[in-house]
Amino acid sequence: MDGFHARLPKAELHLHLEGSIEPETLAELDPGVSVDEARARYAFHDFAGFLEAFKWAVLRLRSPRDYALVAARLFERLREQNVRYAEITLSAGVILWKKQDFGAIYDAVAAASRGCGVEIYWVIDAIRHFGPDHALEVARLAVERAGDGVVAFGVGGDESRGPVEWFTEAFSLARRHGLKLVPHAGETAGPASVWAALHAGADRIGHGFRAIEDPSLVAELARRAVPLEICISSNVATGAVSAIEAHPVRRLYEAGVPVVLSTDDPAIFRTSISREFELAERVFGFSRAELAELARAAFRHAFRPCLGQ
Repeated sequence: MDGFHARLPKAELHLHLEGSIEPETLAELDPGVSVDEARARYAFHDFAGFLEAFKWAVLRLRSPRDYALVAARLFERLREQNVRYAEITLSAGVILWKKQDFGAIYDAVAAASRGCGVEIYWVIDAIRHFGPDHALEVARLAVERAGDGVVAFGVGGDESRGPVEWFTEAFSLARRHGLKLVPHAGETAGPASVWAALHAGADRIGHGFRAIEDPSLVAELARRAVPLEICISSNVATGAVSAIEAHPVRRLYEAGVPVVLSTDDPAIFRTSISREFELAERVFGFSRAELAELARAAFRHAFRPCLGQ
């Protein structure tokens, strides 16, 4: 390629810190793990396998210093791809599950972001299958950092084990304190999950591509201009779509739904934001003018004013 996709000024809005740990870094964090083993752990065939890979990786993060190292490595890769702005998801749900100190970890990654060359903000994420009380606890942690780099609260994980409707109280708390709402929905579950996210007041929706199965939902997303954070490689790797050509990103875009290209968990899915733009051109026929508009749109759909377009 000619470097167009890498040169394009970009914003990343759906990116999990814990899914960005390269095999080489995993081996550095845990001397008992080889690079080859880490790569093998990142090989899976379905969404359940992905969750196991994610769980295995996060268990290598044992201290705030480990989180800071992973964050610094991620910021470096973003800068190399001309990412000017990123909203990075930090799983407070996982941190609580591991009985670690969220405040110390957040302080460490926030410190790592200062002067990194990319404008960084944070989305604090709950794990839906841990239930509504867990999500409320995570929302409280997010609220404590509102105005200190945290811009949104989200829920992720297995939709079949935690529907959006469970998290009304957590969403309400976050909203009252000025945080945006970014639930994952319509990734492994159908349109009903996306409808529920809309009814919950989602400002953006993580994935959401299965909205394509309901024309009235597609029309509503377009009417409300609620962006979908589309992660092509992720959806192929987890088997959420049967093949890359079957992904509805182009149809959603043509229907007027705001689309934001993102990586989700770039190390696990062996992708990058530049590669996602390249796939949009090569597989789905997006013109370079359309890609440039998609890149600009990501800045517009960010939760903080962006000057890096």
